[in-house]
Amino acid sequence: MITEPRIPDPDGFYAALLAAHEGRTEAQSADLNARLVLLLANQCADQAVLLACIRAAAEAEEEDIPTTTTTPP
Repeated sequence: MITEPRIPDPDGFYAALLAAHEGRTEAQSADLNARLVLLLANQCADQAVLLACIRAAAEAEEEDIPTTTTTPP
C-alpha cells in the first residue's frame, strides 16, 4: 500500500472533488463518495492492496475518535 502523496495536483483534485459535491444533499454526497470509491478501487484492482487500504482507513477513523469527553461548564 502506497501512503506517500502521488497526486500531481492535490489542490486541483480536492477542488474538483468539492465541486462535485456542490448542490448535493448529504445522501447524494454519500452516494457520490461510494461510487467514487468503487471506481477508484476498480482502477487499483489489487485485492490485497484494497483490503490493506480498508484496514488503514478504519484504523485512522478510530484514531480520530476522542478518547475523553468534556462536559460544558
